[in-house]
Amino acid sequence: MNTTTTDERLLRERVHHMFDAWNRGNGYEYASFYSEDCDYVAFDGRHLKGRRANAELHQELFDGFFLRGSRIEGDVESVRFVSPELAIVHAAGGVKLRWQKKLPHGRRSRQTLVAVKRDGAWEFTAFHNTRIQPTRGLGLHRILLMLGRK
Repeated sequence: MNTTTTDERLLRERVHHMFDAWNRGNGYEYASFYSEDCDYVAFDGRHLKGRRANAELHQELFDGFFLRGSRIEGDVESVRFVSPELAIVHAAGGVKLRWQKKLPHGRRSRQTLVAVKRDGAWEFTAFHNTRIQPTRGLGLHRILLMLGRK
């Protein structure tokens, strides 16, 4: 097995272990997958700087009413290596709240993670979460017209 294949497997596993920490409601373990100096942009546009801010906010959310007992359902879509020590990971999924039997379509998101390999171990140094919201009622032609292209 070559290094790229091994590293891709490790990154995919890391994402799933991070999801498991969320599913256990452990904000500190969830944040441990990120670098000390990470940038974390949540779906609402909130920008957290650093592992500590990430851990504290997530633990507060997990302990609160809304996200207590929530579960992440998702998977890694792709891993692209920019260099042997830098990778872009795309995942898709969403958070199912404890009272929901299945993940609502409108809660699906796509995540972009930037992973760095330091001292032989991968950690996420940047994260951006965006809700998947297809544009409704606008065909490609109308979008191009709005952008000034024909």
